[in-house]
Amino acid sequence: MNPPPPGKFPILQTSFETPPDCGEYSYRGRGRLQGLNALITGGDSGIGRSVVIAFLREGANVAINYLPEEEPDVDDLANFLEGEGLSFERIPGDLLNETFVTELVHEAADRLGGLDIVVPNAGYSGVINGETWRPIEKQSTEQLERIFRTNVFANFFLVRAAVPLLPRGGSFVFTTSGIINTVNSNAVDYGASKASISYMIRSLSAQLAPKGIRVNGVAPSITYSPFLATAGVSKEAIRAISASNAYGRIEQPAELAPIYVNLADPLATYASGNIWAATGSIPGPV
Repeated sequence: MNPPPPGKFPILQTSFETPPDCGEYSYRGRGRLQGLNALITGGDSGIGRSVVIAFLREGANVAINYLPEEEPDVDDLANFLEGEGLSFERIPGDLLNETFVTELVHEAADRLGGLDIVVPNAGYSGVINGETWRPIEKQSTEQLERIFRTNVFANFFLVRAAVPLLPRGGSFVFTTSGIINTVNSNAVDYGASKASISYMIRSLSAQLAPKGIRVNGVAPSITYSPFLATAGVSKEAIRAISASNAYGRIEQPAELAPIYVNLADPLATYASGNIWAATGSIPGPV
């Protein structure tokens, strides 16, 4: 695996010498989401890209959100999918902007003709001026705020805007992290944000059950993606982590997409309040 040098944000998937496997040539749809309308944040690359591919091949109509700087990755995905007659709606914008998040939800619903599934997937690991995870005495307020505004606040705003639009049978599928089941001593801020999401999942599932809306999450292990590179994980670190795993490698986004499909499938009527892990036997951060 050959990711670009770590520490920059955002890092484009199109800059990878060896791109992640997002299911481009492996995922086969079975019509499980036929006709459903889905909004996916961070849908340009990595895990989000794999979910976009899977949802479209399952028959869903999809809108994605991403940062304007990530347009090259979106173009790459769109060009690939065009070859099989698939397309998605593009709604670029910064989730740090509360007003935009509300507009994003309504714009997606307008373009798709409704909204059935929301996948709050976009995340931020903590990169300020090229630096990544650090001991707490070196962690800045700026980094803490950006992590929580991206990973927690934006997801809160998404749900708040989407709940009135989702019908009975609708669902949220969050991306949390395997870090909630382990300890990374230099990831106090990031780990705390993912723990917040995990609680949000469980709390919202109880609150929204009377409305017939399900809420679940996926907790990946360390996954080969641009997110990993922005988190400051080097090639050497990937090799070391892979060597410690029973599978001898880290996770690929394509291995997570089926879990998102399972949780979004309207037949999973009693699956709510759950966080589904795919850790390759060793929990760890996404």
